[in-house]
Parts: sequence; structure tokens; C-alpha cells
Amino acid sequence: QVQLVESGGGFVQAGGSLRLSCAASGRTFSSYAMAWFRQAPGKEREFVGMTWRGSINYADSVKGRFTISRDNAKNTVYLQMNSLKPEDTAVYYCAAAPRGSTFPYDYWGQGTQVTVSS
Repeated sequence: QVQLVESGGGFVQAGGSLRLSCAASGRTFSSYAMAWFRQAPGKEREFVGMTWRGSINYADSVKGRFTISRDNAKNTVYLQMNSLKPEDTAVYYCAAAPRGSTFPYDYWGQGTQVTVSS
């Protein structure tokens, strides 16, 4: 069982920045594929980005503005969000695929709200 706890959400004006953190349990965190998703009101959940074995991928909508990093010693993955736009407003979730990125994300955090005002 993997537990994920997100933090760092909040309210920010357009153009501002936030950093989200996701702390994970588990002794083999370094082997997990870790991803960020988001869900805006009335919309389906959207992939934001992921990291696994040194590879990082982003959705086109956030490429160049968001950065994913991870600290395996702290069992934590981060999402640095810069140049935020009102359309980035959503609940952000981190997810873990302990078996790797070709497997489903079996574990999810509780989500953290990000609100960007215009």
C-alpha cells in the first residue's frame, strides 16, 4: 500500500507561481512512476506530467511553465508551476505507479486546490 499526501496548493494571481509537493510512503519510491493530474470543475481529469527512471513528460498545456522533479531520498515529487493562468485552476492530484509507467496509477493522493485569479 502506498500513501500519497499532497501539499502546497493555494490562491495565486495570474502570472504567479506555486510549488506542489507529494510525499509518498514505500521503501522503493525511486522505482515508482510518479505523475501529476488535475481536474477542473465540470471537466474530466487531465494528465499534467510524469517522471520515471529519469524521464519526464508534460502535457502540451503546461510545457515550458511547469517543472516536475523528485527527491528519492525524501520520497517526494514536486510540481513547480510558473506563469500560472486562470485555466490552471483545478484540484491537483499526484499518483503513483509502483510497477512503472506502463502500468496503471494505482495510488492517488487526496488532491490540493490551486486557484489562479485573473
